[in-house]
Amino acid sequence: MEHVTLTTDRLVLRPVGPEDTAAVYAAAQDPGIQRWTTVPSPYLPEHAVGFTEQIVPEGWARGSMFTFGVFLTGGELAGMLALTTRSPGTAEIGFWAAREHRGRGYVGEATLTACRWAFTEAGVDRVEWRAEVGNHASRAVAERAGFTVEGVLRSGVTNKGVRRDCWVGSLLPSDLGLPSTAPYLPARP
Repeated sequence: MEHVTLTTDRLVLRPVGPEDTAAVYAAAQDPGIQRWTTVPSPYLPEHAVGFTEQIVPEGWARGSMFTFGVFLTGGELAGMLALTTRSPGTAEIGFWAAREHRGRGYVGEATLTACRWAFTEAGVDRVEWRAEVGNHASRAVAERAGFTVEGVLRSGVTNKGVRRDCWVGSLLPSDLGLPSTAPYLPARP
């Protein structure tokens, strides 16, 4: 798929490239990002190079992972967000915020923007969010973006070789007032 750039009043979401390697490397030095995400720890310069020069372009080329740098309109990297295809019509979202930009709503805004794009342009009917139990910041972002927390998956994620329980939630097109590509028949209580 061709690269996509999405914008809001405050943000520009675009695929990162070699010109962003230093900013990605610097942000990923944060112990919180290394603790709660699957980025390598320690995060070395070659990890950032591989990410910006191989992983991101290959994901877009295959249509399997749509990674966006979350940039302030002035150009500073505020976070990262990816939508990864898990099955037909379903993508999983992952995100992090640079330490100095947390608490300003940037990642939540980027999440809604990227999900609207996925629902209207990428054939997605369900976006799943997962975070290790205890990652309250991630859960707060997901809930503010409208995700419904559906429960806990035992041993639901692997982080640095360790299986961990995770929260799981979802966002559907109908949660944003958008149509689905396929009919949805919810269970009746």
